[in-house]
Amino acid sequence: MGRWRAADAAADPWVTLVLNIPALVVILLAYIWFGQTEAAAIGAVALAKLPNVVVVVREGARALDPSLDEVARLYRFGPLMRLREVVLPQLAPFLAAAARSGLAIVWKIVLVVELLGRPSGVGFELHLRFQLFDVAGLLAYSLSFAAVMLGVEALALRPAERRARAWRDAAA
Repeated sequence: MGRWRAADAAADPWVTLVLNIPALVVILLAYIWFGQTEAAAIGAVALAKLPNVVVVVREGARALDPSLDEVARLYRFGPLMRLREVVLPQLAPFLAAAARSGLAIVWKIVLVVELLGRPSGVGFELHLRFQLFDVAGLLAYSLSFAAVMLGVEALALRPAERRARAWRDAAA
């Protein structure tokens, strides 16, 4: 979408539409249409987050340096080499931003999915603690969840961002 105007013109209204539908509505519709299944839950989470990723990556594709593309064409890079050596290093910061925001939002959506229709999970437990007016339990599950997310951030996202930054710098 960021490189071809026809693709952008065709997909942009759909991206905008799905981007503006609340995640709660997507979850409820998925459960109504497909039942309270694991597949419906995963599909709802993916559909609720996908437009945000598309927008970030599209803007990254729009920001690609055309002079580097010209150099790749002059050196007769094949499509795979052009992707690996020219496009992906430039997209790395945008992909990292999409991953970081995606993880933050996806986990929140997963909690709502579990709260509304799953028989287990942190969202289910939060709902149970809410029904019991168990403030200590709510806080315990919330803080445990936050600790896990901090662990994922430290063990997965930061190292991946460092590798992407090093890859981009090596390609430059």
